[in-house]
Amino acid sequence: RIQNVLWRVENGELEGIEPRVVILLIGTNNTGNEDNGKPRNSTPEIIEGIANLVRRIEFHLPQAKIVLFALFPRGAPADPIRTQIASVNAGLAKLAGDKVQFLDIGREFLEADGTLPRAMFPDLLHPDAQGYQIWAKAIDQALANDLN
Repeated sequence: RIQNVLWRVENGELEGIEPRVVILLIGTNNTGNEDNGKPRNSTPEIIEGIANLVRRIEFHLPQAKIVLFALFPRGAPADPIRTQIASVNAGLAKLAGDKVQFLDIGREFLEADGTLPRAMFPDLLHPDAQGYQIWAKAIDQALANDLN
C-alpha cells in the first residue's frame, strides 16, 4: 500500500543510491474494500497519497526521473473497482511533468470487450509472464527515452 512505501522512503530506503530513473507502480492495494466491506481508501486519498510519494521521491532523489505507471486494470468490467481505477489514473495523469513521465498501458492488457483475460491475469489482479512481458516492454521504452 502507498503508506507502506512512503514509510520506507522516509525511513532510509533511498539513502546511498543515485538512480537516474525510478519506476513506480503503486496504489491498487489501496483500492476496493477491506474484508469488512469498508473502503480501503477513497479515490482522492489514493491520488494524494501517490502525489505525496512522488514528491518525497523527488526530494530524496532530486537527480532521478520518475516513470509513474497507471494502475493496471483488475476485476471484471462491471466491477466498481474498475471505475475507481479509471478515476485514480485520471488524477495521476496530472502528475506528469519535467521529471515525471506518466504511462497508462492498461488497454494493452484488455480484450476488445474490456475483459481482462484470465490467461494473462489468472486471478484478475496479478499478471502472468505474458502480462509482465507487456509491462517490461513499456519499461524498456520509457528507459530508452529517459536515459538518452
